[in-house]
This record gives sequence, structure tokens and C-alpha cells, in this order.
Amino acid sequence: MTVTTAERASVDVAQRSRALAEAVRRRERLAEWGIRVGSLIAVLAIWEVYGRRVNKALFAPPTAVVGAFFEMLGSGELWSYLRGSLTVLAIGFAIALLIGIPLGVVMARSRVVRWALDWYVDAFNSTPNVALVPLITLIFGLDVTAKVIVVVISSVFSIVVNTEQGVRNVDRRLLEVAHSFRSSERQLWGDVVIPSVLPYIAAGLRLAVGRALVGMVVAEFFTSITGLGYLIMRYNNSFQPDHLLVPVVVVMALGIVLTSITRGIERRIAPWNKAAAED
Repeated sequence: MTVTTAERASVDVAQRSRALAEAVRRRERLAEWGIRVGSLIAVLAIWEVYGRRVNKALFAPPTAVVGAFFEMLGSGELWSYLRGSLTVLAIGFAIALLIGIPLGVVMARSRVVRWALDWYVDAFNSTPNVALVPLITLIFGLDVTAKVIVVVISSVFSIVVNTEQGVRNVDRRLLEVAHSFRSSERQLWGDVVIPSVLPYIAAGLRLAVGRALVGMVVAEFFTSITGLGYLIMRYNNSFQPDHLLVPVVVVMALGIVLTSITRGIERRIAPWNKAAAED
């Protein structure tokens, strides 16, 4: 089969376009990381200068925090408390997923269920976690169960709300096209509803991760002597800000890592979502 000059020219143009687009993406990634690293260096420099001018019993510069980090890491203290927090976070977030996604779907599909539950979802979603922790500890005690329940309550409603909105906002035109081709209910969900809902669920996960971390730390302030939250309270009471800031920075790093993971999941399960691609 003979390839014409016009076809070869078309292939060359397409290849050059792809190469140009890839070069642009590389430059954007370099610029992105340059800005991120530059901003981090600026924040650390300001923190270092300010931290050295403040009473050491009240605040600590990054160099002191790094020293405390390696001290706590070497003694095994940091990992011991971090492991307890991660266990609570993983169990609570998994339960929130198992409850939140099905409940959001049911609320979107059934007006009766939505009318029965939407007030409670809105109420718990807007209530500060710290207001519920004393009641939860009174009922469930001070062990892991109470902390897991706090994490679940903190994160599940973001997943419920986003899942419900995703199911209710499926493009009606797509549903009409699927019905016109006599799609079954299973095909309708597999071909139309689920692909439309996935970006909403992924956005709900991003919100839920942050709220789950907050719930984890708040629960550890009030409950048993384990976890990063207890470590923060302990070093706060002993006026050791360098050691206090270590678990704070670890929690912040966990938030960055877990949010990045959820964004990666969003790109993988919903690559057609423009918002996810722009992130």
C-alpha cells in the first residue's frame, strides 16, 4: 500500500503537535515544582527567622523541629504513636466509604429516603467534631472504638453529599439516549450513571480525607493516651514546642500525601474530568 505525500505530511504534523504538547507539559510541570519548592523555602526561611526571635518555651524554628523529629524517630516514640493514629484513620475512613457511597446513592434515587435523612446529614455535616467527642466518649469509652466513630462521623457526610449530588446531576440527555437504545438498568448504571458520578465521589474523598484527619486528632485530644493528638497535648503541657510541632507537621504531611493520592485516584478513575486533568 503506497503512502501519499499528503498522508506523510499529515503524520509529521501530528507527531510535531504531540511533541510540542509534551514539551509544554514538561515546562508546566517544571514551573509548578519550581513555584512549590520556592514557596516552601520562603515559608521555612520566615519561620526560621521568626522562631529564633521568640521565647523557646513558646515556639521553635524549623531547625529545632528537625532535631526533635530525629530524636523522636530514633527513640521509636514517633512511630509508635503514628501507628496508632494511622490504624484509627484507616479503619474509620474505610467504614465511612462503605457507608457514605451507598447511602448517597440511595438518597439520590429515593425521595422518601432523602426526605427522611437530609436534615440529619446537613446537621451532622455542619456540626463541629469537638462538640460531639465528649458525648461519644461517654457512650463508647476512651478506647479505639470511640476514636474510629469520631473519624467516621467527621468524614462520612462529605462522601454522602457529593455522591448524592453526583447521582442527581447525571446529564438527562445521556439518560434519554441510553433509554432510546433500550439499555437495561445494569447497562444504564455501568455506561452512564457510574462514569458521571465518579468525579463527584473523588471530590468527596478529597474533602473527607481532610475532615478525617481533623477528627482523628480531635478524638485523640479527648480519649486514650495514644496517637499523634495525645503527643501534641503532652508536649504542649510540658512547654516543648519543638517536640510539639513534630506531630503537627506529620499530620500536615499526611494531609498532603493522602490528598495527592485521592487526586491520583480521581485522574485514574475519571480521566475525562476536566477539573481533575487541570490539577
